[in-house]
Amino acid sequence: MLIVTAKMPKRRLTLGVGLAALLCCCAIALNFGQVREVSASALPSPKGVRSNEDRIDYLSAYGWQVAEEPIATQELLIPEEMDDSYTEYLALQSSQGFDLHKYAGKRVKRYTYEVLNYPTGESGVQANLLICKNTVVGGEVLSPQLDGFLHGLAMP
Repeated sequence: MLIVTAKMPKRRLTLGVGLAALLCCCAIALNFGQVREVSASALPSPKGVRSNEDRIDYLSAYGWQVAEEPIATQELLIPEEMDDSYTEYLALQSSQGFDLHKYAGKRVKRYTYEVLNYPTGESGVQANLLICKNTVVGGEVLSPQLDGFLHGLAMP
C-alpha cells in the first residue's frame, strides 16, 4: 500500500474548492438553459392551422390523442370589453402565450375534441381550440363534469 501526502496552504485549498463550486454552478445553469430552449422550441406554431388534420396535429404536439372529428364547432364573438368574469380565463390563456385582448370584438371558431388519453384515465375530457383566420388564439383542456377541471393545453 502506498500513501501520498501533500501539504497545501489554506488559501490555495479555499481557492480550489471555490473554483470547483463555481464551475459546477455554471454547468448546472447552462444545462437549465438548454432544457428551456428545447421545450420552448418544441411548442407547435399556432399559425397555419387550416384543416381538421392541422388541429389534431396541433393538439398531438402537446401529447393529446383526440377523436378524429370534433364533438362541436361553434362560432364565438370575443367581447370588446371583458369584465371581471373573464379574469381567470384570460390569465390561463396568457400563461400559454395567447393574448385574447388582440382579438376583442372579433369572431373566432371554437373546435371541441374528445381527449382519448387523459393521464388519470378519466373519460369525457375535452380539448378546445379557439381559431381566428387559421391561427390558434387560445385553447384549454377541461372536464365538463360538475366537479370538473380546466387547465391549459400542456399535458399535466
